[in-house]
Amino acid sequence: MPLVLPNQNPNASTKTEEWQNKLVGKTINETETNETETRVIEPGTMVTKDFRENRLNVHVEKDGVVTHVYHG
Repeated sequence: MPLVLPNQNPNASTKTEEWQNKLVGKTINETETNETETRVIEPGTMVTKDFRENRLNVHVEKDGVVTHVYHG
């Protein structure tokens, strides 16, 4: 039986799922994205509500560990 980590989908079908598999649980310093628009969102950070289809939003904890990602 293969090991599957929490929040990991080995059969990622969307670009967001692929980024989630790559980033969640890692520190933002360990990761690099090729997305042209990446927004790192720390706790307490104010963000705009405008939707940008190609923007990758990366939510991190205070210690820089990625908790979740989404496009928009």
